[in-house]
Amino acid sequence: MAHGTIIEASGVFYIRYSAGTTISATGKPRPIQKTHRLCSKDDRHYCTKAKGRNVPCKALRLLADEFMLGINQQREDATGEDVPIATFWEKQFLPHCEAVVIGGRPRRRPSTLKGYKQIWAQHLKAHFGSRTLQEYRAAWGSAFLDSLTATQGRNTLRHISALASSIFSRAVAEQRLRSNPWNDVQFPESTAPANTPHYTWEEAENVISALVDRVDCQLVMALACFAGLRPNEIAALRWEDVDGEWLHIRRGIVGGKLDTPKTADSIRSIPLLPHVCVPLELWRQKSKNTSGWIFPSEGTLTSGRIIAPEMQHLAGGPSPVDLHNLVKRVIKPAVEKAGLQWKPIKAGRTGAATAIIERSHGNAALAQAMLGHKNMATTLKVYKKAISPANFLAGMKALSE
Repeated sequence: MAHGTIIEASGVFYIRYSAGTTISATGKPRPIQKTHRLCSKDDRHYCTKAKGRNVPCKALRLLADEFMLGINQQREDATGEDVPIATFWEKQFLPHCEAVVIGGRPRRRPSTLKGYKQIWAQHLKAHFGSRTLQEYRAAWGSAFLDSLTATQGRNTLRHISALASSIFSRAVAEQRLRSNPWNDVQFPESTAPANTPHYTWEEAENVISALVDRVDCQLVMALACFAGLRPNEIAALRWEDVDGEWLHIRRGIVGGKLDTPKTADSIRSIPLLPHVCVPLELWRQKSKNTSGWIFPSEGTLTSGRIIAPEMQHLAGGPSPVDLHNLVKRVIKPAVEKAGLQWKPIKAGRTGAATAIIERSHGNAALAQAMLGHKNMATTLKVYKKAISPANFLAGMKALSE
C-alpha cells in the first residue's frame, strides 16, 4: 500500500506518491512519480518543525490519507482485473513490444519479436492454456521447465524462461500483479549445454567444393564459415559494402524486413580472407554487377519468392534473395547429394569462431571482433567449441619443443 509524502511549495501542500512502474526505452523498469494538490497553507492546514523535519498537522494528514485511500483502492481494483495469460500476451505484451519509441524504432527489434513468437507458439502457448495471470504459480513454471529437459537444451530453456518472466514483468508494470511468479521458478539443475552444430574448416571446404556449379552458393557458405556472418547479414549484403580488403556489415533482413544489425556491436568491418575473396570475385564476374544486392532475388541466383517488395524502393533495385528458400532448393540438396552432412548456415558462424581462435593460438579477441560481440564471454561460452583432437595434440607437442 502506497502512503505518499506531503510537500510544501509556494504556500500550497501537495502529496507525492508512486504510481507504479513503466518500462523505459531500454527495456528497464522505471518508477512513475505523481504529485497531487491537497490544499493551501492556512491556520487549519500547516506543518510544524520537529527534530529537523516538517510534521503535518492532523487535518493535513487526514486529507493526505483520504486521497491515498482512493489511490490504493483504484490499485486494488486494477489488480482485481484478472485476464488469461494468452489474452494479455496478444492484447498487451506484444503491442507494448511493437510500440515505436523515441528514435522511430519499435521497443523490441524484429529479430527479437520473431524469437518471442516462435517460443510462444512452440512452448508457452500450450503451457499457459487458459490460465490467468493471477492464478499462475511458480511451481507450475518449475514443473514445466523440468518436463522439457529431455527434449530441450539449456539455452532453449533459458529463452523460454526469459520470455515467460518478461510477460509477467509487464503485467506487474501495469499493476495487474503485485509480483512476478517467474522470479521464484526453479531452473532445472540437470540440464546440459546443447551440442550446437558447427562446421570445421575442413568440412566447410568440402561443402563449398560440393557447390562447384553454383558460385553464388559457394560465396554464401564462405561468408558463413570463414567470415562468421549471420544468415540475415549475408542476405542483406550489397556490392557497395565491399571496400578493398574489407567487408562492411551495415544491415540485416529479419522476417523479410530490412533493418540494422542485431546489436550496435554487430555493425562492423571484417577483413576479407582468401577463402572469401576467391568466390566473391568469381561471383562478381559472373553476375556482372558492381552495385546493388550481392545476392539479388532476380537473375541467375534464384527465381524463388521475392521478400519485402517495398525494399525495391529503398535499394533502387530488385529485392535481396530469400536465403531460406535458396538453402532449401539448392544448397542443402547439393551438399547431401555429395554425401556430406548438412548443418544450418548458422553452424558456419560457430565453426568460424572456433577455427579463428584455434588457428590464432587462442586469440579470442579476433573471433569476438569478427562475430561482432560486445562481450567476449558470449564468444567463448556460446560460439567456441571444444578444441579438436588434432589441434590439441599439436599444441601439447609444441609445449615440449
